[in-house]
Amino acid sequence: MIYYIAFILIGVGLYGIVSQKNLFKQLVSLTIIDTAVNIFIVSLGYLEGAEAPIYSYITPVANFVDPLPQALVLTAIVIGVGILALASMLLIHINEEHGSVDAEEIRAAKEVIE
Repeated sequence: MIYYIAFILIGVGLYGIVSQKNLFKQLVSLTIIDTAVNIFIVSLGYLEGAEAPIYSYITPVANFVDPLPQALVLTAIVIGVGILALASMLLIHINEEHGSVDAEEIRAAKEVIE
């Protein structure tokens, strides 16, 4: 079930990137795709009836959930936040430079300059 949610969110994000001319809305769509991919990766590591991979003398070795996807998603979240911060800074700079974040207006202004 969770796979379907991840694929629906990826579809929503792709639709937002393709259909929107506003660069901020495209950035939000890219963030939605990033979140959906993280959900998908975490759901791949889930096992029905498995326990958290915490080893101790009390807990015998049992059926554990794979911790690797969780570690990869934590890394992906940090990278995603960095990309979001960089893209937001670039959008602020573009808005200050051109007075708009609409891709068609920026493209038209660029053609006038050339």
